[in-house]
Amino acid sequence: MAEEESGAKGGKEKQRGDNPSEGVCPPERKSPKVCGTNYPLSIAFIVVNEFCERFSYYGMKAVLTLYFLYFLHWDENTSTSVYHAFSSLCYFTPVIGALMADSWLGKYKTIIYLSIVYVIGHVIKSVGAIPSVGNQIVHVVLSMTGLTLIALGTGGIKPCVAAFGGDQFEEEHGQERSKFFSVFYLSINAGSLISTFLTPVLRGDVECFGGDCYALAFGVPAALMVIALIVFIAGNGMYKKTPPEGNILLEICKCIGFAVTNRIKNRSRHIPKRDHWLDWASEKYSNQLITEVKMVTRVLFLFIPLPMFWALFDQQGSRWTLQATKMNADFGGFVLQPDQMQFLNPLLILVFIPVFDFGLYPLVNLCKFNFTPIKKMATGMILAGLAFAVAAVVELRIEENAVPKPVSKESYIQVLNLADSDIDVAIQDYDLFQQPIKPFQDPAEYTKLILGDGQQNLHLKIQYQGSSFMFNSTAHEKSVYSLIVYKVERSLTSHLIKDMGGKPSEGMSAVRFINSLDLDVNITLGNEDFVSINKSYGVSSYRTLARGRYNNVKCRVGAEEFILHLGLLDFGAAYTVVITNTSTKSLQAWKTEDISANNVHISWQIPQYLLISAGEVMFSITGIAFSYSQAPASMKSVLQAGWLLTVAFGNAIVLVVAQAAPMEQWLEFVLFAALLFIVFIIFSIMGYFYTSMDPELLAREDQQGTSNSKNMIGLVTKKAEL
Repeated sequence: MAEEESGAKGGKEKQRGDNPSEGVCPPERKSPKVCGTNYPLSIAFIVVNEFCERFSYYGMKAVLTLYFLYFLHWDENTSTSVYHAFSSLCYFTPVIGALMADSWLGKYKTIIYLSIVYVIGHVIKSVGAIPSVGNQIVHVVLSMTGLTLIALGTGGIKPCVAAFGGDQFEEEHGQERSKFFSVFYLSINAGSLISTFLTPVLRGDVECFGGDCYALAFGVPAALMVIALIVFIAGNGMYKKTPPEGNILLEICKCIGFAVTNRIKNRSRHIPKRDHWLDWASEKYSNQLITEVKMVTRVLFLFIPLPMFWALFDQQGSRWTLQATKMNADFGGFVLQPDQMQFLNPLLILVFIPVFDFGLYPLVNLCKFNFTPIKKMATGMILAGLAFAVAAVVELRIEENAVPKPVSKESYIQVLNLADSDIDVAIQDYDLFQQPIKPFQDPAEYTKLILGDGQQNLHLKIQYQGSSFMFNSTAHEKSVYSLIVYKVERSLTSHLIKDMGGKPSEGMSAVRFINSLDLDVNITLGNEDFVSINKSYGVSSYRTLARGRYNNVKCRVGAEEFILHLGLLDFGAAYTVVITNTSTKSLQAWKTEDISANNVHISWQIPQYLLISAGEVMFSITGIAFSYSQAPASMKSVLQAGWLLTVAFGNAIVLVVAQAAPMEQWLEFVLFAALLFIVFIIFSIMGYFYTSMDPELLAREDQQGTSNSKNMIGLVTKKAEL
């Protein structure tokens, strides 16, 4: 979450236009202090507001991918694309917020108005997550409307809140202001840490409307955003507010635009060249502004490769969360929700910052290694690339246990022998099932059938106790089957039943029942789930259940009630349970595993989170501090906006890859890692030729040289006019 620090650091310098002209504003009222210190009491309201807002944003975002996947029933690529489109929009809208604050409303009113938009978006999003409200189209429309308003709200206030907090301090209290930004950044990560751990619990552990409670998971963040707005308004009487006086970003854009158009108009070979393309703006803009814009464009040029880092980093909430749904999340009785793993990032950031600042960096300095900011950022890129390499290895291990996916003219089959003796199964034109199949033998794996067409008749020959039995069944392509063989009186019969084609979603378990009794059976799963199975080898449909032990399942046969012990129904597994009689006039449940349980533990994701979080500390925090130091005071807000735009473009990259080049997930992880390593080389070359500078020193030198160069500037101007 370190990219949020850009909002805090950007607020340390007031933007141009925040200082009102003399004689325009009424005398400012002194804000009360905190316990006799130099800290204004108003900052307490701003810090609480930021904590609640970050809780609201990250809490909602933590469950967003699973909401798309399991509530709106989109596929993984569409869910990933929309998730990153929303994230990208959240980092484009800060430009709108900055323009509103500096050119029109001022920071305070901008925060108020956009927070109201933010709240409305949350409410619409929460209503859209209620299953009984409309149909699928209504849910999609409400969700997209809510997310658009949330993106406008969170992005719009992002460049305003931290800067507004910095405005509350007197100029002579710079040390207190610096400590405020540390507390402000702590509130960001505290809100993120708590919400990414708590909100998935509200989604997965609380049941409402017959399933996961997405309405509650979105409703609680909405309530926190309402609290954030109320707290911020409550401090109104204590705030020091500065009126808007124009936006430096617009001034820079106009300066660059004029330089480009002026150069195009003066393409003649008779017009002398100028040292820098921005010098073509000297006819209209001051030499100081042009010099400052040159400093900014140098850093913005260095930003060009940076979006690729964010393309990897922000997949924690999409691809990595989807990966976690296919893993075993049992920690000795405590079950972690797949979207809860995201809480590791803010937790590790809070741990790594002091470790790096007070441990790693001083140790590197003792080794006489010049660990410059650009080298730190490049190292952060390497760590993020390694994180995705590890994620690819984990994904390969997961796919070893994946369900077979039949393609066109393929199907899969397994045999369940429910008779009382061994059987031999042969399918005409296929060389399968070489070994005898024992009674109630759990099949090791499915066997592939290559079909001649979209469907094919299978001619079966089953040998049982010296007798042969012939059967015909029809298999369809892209399907998975179980052939159940059972005894009826003294004869043998078979039945081809269709199995589950993929793992149960959300890490759930799936179970179906086969009733070998002569009477119908009713089974109670949980408190209210009733499954009715017809007599004489009737087969129920699959029922999904939360992972857990089911040792007291009620089974009613006629007027009698029995207890079945199903044992553990594990993550991502599908089971077939055969109900049989025993010699003691009780019932027995024989359980076979159709789809293997998730056998890769979710803790295998910890190394990739460690690497990506360490990379974030070295890349993001260092990058913010570096770009802040390379810009003149009046341009720091512009670089803040530029930094946020790198995050926006990074999410756009994921969106394009997910839609334009669908591929196996492990291969996609390798692709992103490879792309980042290529970008690392490009960035390292750019950094090698970059010369660090002191903006304040250059500004003073430029001011001293302005008077000496007036005649020269005038001469150039005349030539340009010719």
